[in-house]
Amino acid sequence: MNIIKLVIFMTNKELADIMFPNVKHDIEYYENLYPERNLKEGAVVSRFAPSPTGFVHMGSLLAAFIERKVPKQTGGVFFLRIEDTDGKRTVENGIGGIIADLKAFHIDIDEGVISETESKGEYGPYIQSERKEIYETYAKYLVEQGLAYPCFCTPEEIEEIRSVQEKKKDRIGYYGRWAKCKYLSNEERIERIKNGEKFIVRLNSPGNFDNKVVLNDLVRGRIEMPENDMDIVLIKSDGLPLYHFAHVIDDHLMRTTHVLRGEEWIPSTPCHLQLFKIFGWKAPKYAHLGLVMKIGEDGARRKLSKRKDPEAAVSFYHEKGIPVEAVKYYLMTIANSNFEAWWDQNKDKTYDDFTFDFKKMSLSGSLFDLEKLLNISKNYISTMKAEELYDELVTYTEEFDSEFHQILKNDKDYALKVLNIEREKKKPRKDYAMYSDIRKYSWYMFDELFEKEEKTYDFQNINDKDEIKNIVNEYFTNYYDENDDHETWFNKMKELAKKLGYADNMKDYKENPDNYKGNITDIATVIRVAITTQAQTPDLYEILQVLGKDSILKRIEKEYY
Repeated sequence: MNIIKLVIFMTNKELADIMFPNVKHDIEYYENLYPERNLKEGAVVSRFAPSPTGFVHMGSLLAAFIERKVPKQTGGVFFLRIEDTDGKRTVENGIGGIIADLKAFHIDIDEGVISETESKGEYGPYIQSERKEIYETYAKYLVEQGLAYPCFCTPEEIEEIRSVQEKKKDRIGYYGRWAKCKYLSNEERIERIKNGEKFIVRLNSPGNFDNKVVLNDLVRGRIEMPENDMDIVLIKSDGLPLYHFAHVIDDHLMRTTHVLRGEEWIPSTPCHLQLFKIFGWKAPKYAHLGLVMKIGEDGARRKLSKRKDPEAAVSFYHEKGIPVEAVKYYLMTIANSNFEAWWDQNKDKTYDDFTFDFKKMSLSGSLFDLEKLLNISKNYISTMKAEELYDELVTYTEEFDSEFHQILKNDKDYALKVLNIEREKKKPRKDYAMYSDIRKYSWYMFDELFEKEEKTYDFQNINDKDEIKNIVNEYFTNYYDENDDHETWFNKMKELAKKLGYADNMKDYKENPDNYKGNITDIATVIRVAITTQAQTPDLYEILQVLGKDSILKRIEKEYY
């Protein structure tokens, strides 16, 4: 080192010591404290790194789902880091809410924050506000190298620079000749700090805007952008870092290999790549995800909005009782364009068996379709065993429907019979899209609910009260036997229809409708409505079997005898 460089280094070091008087370690200390992970080649280390600023939304859940999926299929590590350096945006119980949302969707972490006060793993702290000394150590190193400096500009001075740039139609920002504090001498900087002036820490960017930097994005491929020449803020006046600086330090020390984030961060990537280069580190691979979109009322695509769209919040799915696994299957369909075709060919497998591919992600963003999700949910619920569905329903109702919860708990065996109606069949029932639908579509099967419900009866094609009473009375007096198998039961329904002047098959009725009062369907509808109030229900035979004779007779004796 020649004498000039030595003098510069010494003044830089003096400046760094004054700027960061409480730093105890050098960067080598942290490099040794957080060594390379001992993982097999190709193992992915990714992170979910939200800010505790509110609920987890659908876009974040999609990212977390992918960030969990890729390490799992490569034998890697997935960790949760909380990026809380913007204290003004932090909300009460923000960390707890994030943890609860991930847990609710069975997105488990290998490392990171597990409660408001606890973490697991050897690469923490996993909350950025607890890593202040680490950021200061690396910022101090940059100052020592002449790659960072204190900036004393007030907000008013920054606004004045911006105003002049706008008038001159120049690029907006703190760079080059516009970076006033860039050209101060170290002596002046030291004096101003000693005088108590407040400062922030800026990068002394070595970049040239006329040069190009290449980002090989995992989703979008090769992207060329101007090299960063902005002297971005690294450390704020409160001593905490901005995202640009913090995530670079954290992702390096936590040995992150893949960073998934929204496409809005693409323009900032040149400065992030520049920071990795300045430190001499290998940058992680970046995957910039498109926005989660929705078709608006005007027919145009727009971003799924936390303010406008209740389905943007993951709590929506919890409250409605949409199964977690159904949501995850849906997320996989919007994460990879080839998943649905794979799923159709592999019905015996799950999304865990599917290999996620960044190249199969949509560049234009994912179009969120609630109806499609509900159809997936219907199919998923239809495949559940009654015992499994019962357990999920009990858990759901405990929080959202205490009355129904108690009914389910009072007689589990009966509840299982209700839930099993048209379930174990080649084509099972698919009317439940969410757990909250189950009470809505089966309340009449529970005497406690049937007795208190205000009921209306629509017998469809038969409106004569005496005829209705005659059908009900005749059927339950002379034909109904709870021990009949399905074939015997149906044959008796046909006998009843014929006896009362109704066609016992649809073919005869269609050929000669004037010869009959109606058809066997009308007879079945009267029986169905009389005991359930509903004209549309699952299989009537199964309903009669589950309700049982005592309950049925109790329901009809007041009205039809």
